[in-house]
Amino acid sequence: MRPSPIPSRTAIAGHPIHPMLIHFPVAALLGLVASDIGFLMTGDTFWARASLWLAGVGSLCGWGAGLIGLIDLVSVAQIRRLIAAWSHALVAVMGLSVVTLNWLLRLDDMQSWVNPWGLSLSIFTAVLVSLAGILGGQLVYEHGVGVDTELDQ
Repeated sequence: MRPSPIPSRTAIAGHPIHPMLIHFPVAALLGLVASDIGFLMTGDTFWARASLWLAGVGSLCGWGAGLIGLIDLVSVAQIRRLIAAWSHALVAVMGLSVVTLNWLLRLDDMQSWVNPWGLSLSIFTAVLVSLAGILGGQLVYEHGVGVDTELDQ
């Protein structure tokens, strides 16, 4: 059975903005784990600097994408009724809080925080981002959030 579509309030020409924006922070936050491991394996400060930037970009872009998603969550009654929507939001905010802490810890000394706290926080963030992605997929594929099921003729 196909879910009836739940339109997004934050859309451009019918295309929801939140799913357009989340790819950048997700890529940055998953790349953060790799750059932390790169620094630990090589000791090259390039990887520590890359981690600092990836944490910052992931954090800032993630909060921006989250604000767009929040508009849909609070302004569309059909979305507000979904447990998966609230779970997605909660897990995403937890992940963004962890990566923001991770980024702020690295600002003064980008190298000393990588082992063990930086890498641990990066891995924890990657797990939370993955869980938020699963819940976001559930919103789209099971509940039809932001999906236009009508074909233009």
